[in-house]
Amino acid sequence: MLEEDWRKEKLLAIRQMILAYAPELDEEIRYKMLNYGKDDHYIFALNAQKNYVSLYVGTIDKVENAETLLTGYNYGEGCIRVKKMIKMEEIGLEQFIHKTIDMWRAGEDTDC
Repeated sequence: MLEEDWRKEKLLAIRQMILAYAPELDEEIRYKMLNYGKDDHYIFALNAQKNYVSLYVGTIDKVENAETLLTGYNYGEGCIRVKKMIKMEEIGLEQFIHKTIDMWRAGEDTDC
């Protein structure tokens, strides 16, 4: 449904960030969103909203330096909102994703 929509580009870029760094994660649709995890333990959920793309994570403040990595993003307790004007390659979203995956690999709490 997002064929000619800027949200598709953002969604696919975030999806690639996740799958490139953690190919062991399963990708499935739950609650009408893409979910990434293993054995019913989900790390991320990804969805296109009306005016942004949402990346749902466990509590953002669990990730060290999250405030710095997410400078420029609008985010709440467990949702990072990626708007049209955000240049993801210039801001630390990919590093945030990597840190979250590293925490999960180390057995730390990253529940989404």
